[in-house]
Amino acid sequence: MLYIFDMGNVIIDIDFKRVLAVWSNLSGTPLATLSPKFSLGETFEKHERGQISDSEFAEMMCDEMEVSLSFEQFAEGWHAIFIDVRQEVIELMNKLREQGHRVVVLSNTNRLHFDYWPVHYPEIAASVDFLYLSQDLGMRKPEPDIFKYVLDKEGVMEDQSIFFDDVLENVEAAKKSGINAIHVAGRNVIPDYFKAHNFSLPTDT
Repeated sequence: MLYIFDMGNVIIDIDFKRVLAVWSNLSGTPLATLSPKFSLGETFEKHERGQISDSEFAEMMCDEMEVSLSFEQFAEGWHAIFIDVRQEVIELMNKLREQGHRVVVLSNTNRLHFDYWPVHYPEIAASVDFLYLSQDLGMRKPEPDIFKYVLDKEGVMEDQSIFFDDVLENVEAAKKSGINAIHVAGRNVIPDYFKAHNFSLPTDT
């Protein structure tokens, strides 16, 4: 079986409010002024597809938000999104691999974040067989082609794969592609899913 995990709020907790708080502090711009101007729109999507560089992304986002930040300040805020890994999911992923299953990440991410999280959270890459990242593939979820690409590369049929994602739109797109998809609407969804399928981690003694 192929298990496909999204990353943000599935394997690792993230919060964009932390990003805005840092940018607000560094730029001296009130959060109430900054927040309405922050958008995960076209510029964000281009960056996730690898179509614009990190410096271009930073400059364009600062222009959109009408703030003055150096690239280093922008990056400091951008990396503040990460909170911590969900250790229970890491343990489940490792157990799945021990049992002979294939475990991969399929994430909409960007080069700037990829320079950060593998260094600070190496257990993520260590717990999977492969990382399918939007900036490397030139496409992003919920585009149907990205799901087809992963299945083709892994050599599995749709009904032999299970996908976990916190974004409902991505889950619905995966289902339309024939993949078994689970909406991770809360931290307990993944552990509860495996408990319901009689798959549990050994308890400490």
